[in-house]
Amino acid sequence: MPAPEATLQHKTIAIPESRQQDVLADLLLSRGATVLRCPLIAIKNTPDADAVQQWMTAMIGGEFDDFIILTGEGMRRLEGFAERFGCQHDWHRALATVRRIVRGPKPVRELRKLQLHADLAGAAPTTDGIIASLQDTDLRGRRIAVQLYGSNPNDKLMRFLRDKGAQVSAVAPYIYASESEQQQVVALLHRLADGSIDALLFTSQPQYKRLASVAKKAGLEALLSAGLEVTVIGAIGPVMADYLKTEGVRVDFMPEGKFFMKPFVTALGVLLAEH
Repeated sequence: MPAPEATLQHKTIAIPESRQQDVLADLLLSRGATVLRCPLIAIKNTPDADAVQQWMTAMIGGEFDDFIILTGEGMRRLEGFAERFGCQHDWHRALATVRRIVRGPKPVRELRKLQLHADLAGAAPTTDGIIASLQDTDLRGRRIAVQLYGSNPNDKLMRFLRDKGAQVSAVAPYIYASESEQQQVVALLHRLADGSIDALLFTSQPQYKRLASVAKKAGLEALLSAGLEVTVIGAIGPVMADYLKTEGVRVDFMPEGKFFMKPFVTALGVLLAEH
């Protein structure tokens, strides 16, 4: 396979990413970019392992009819917990017996690793998409397990399910930790404002929230605004792009069709080649 073209040579790209930072960095480096890593978000297992174990015991005990999986990250974390609890076989058997409802493509990929498929997918990869897909389904008396993302309780989805007559049990297997080095974030703000960064790539909402939070606490909100004005801003997909726009951030590009890292980097190369 030929090496990718050096479409990003002499370009400095900031990537505020944690879990997939190496994948994104390798794609950028292979195209000649200089990569500035700024891990604005760290993803960690929930410290409340007892709550996860209690929920998993209920799942293994056949106490749920449906399982709504909101993120691939959540499935990976639950798989890790099952391994640590010594119940992977029973966990996999339980997964095979429930109706599996997914928000988007990432949970589907995690299910495939276990030779499982999704029984129902959201009309769009959002909470509203899940709700739309279940709107005309009779959920009265259904016992529904829900894998949450981060510490977001997803009140909208919980309320919808309960209003439909379901019994709901949620599990939050991971948290977003915001203890990333503040000085690294402050340094990023200065470099954005001085124009030494060509592009800043966003892949999750907590990244921008962290950036804006640090800027506010440090009294550097004007610096952040200035930096975002002079830097090409990329969003991994439409949900991220819409969020940034609601925060007043201009979005210059996102990948077309497939919202993954490789198309993201390809779209960046095309855009910067035009500059």
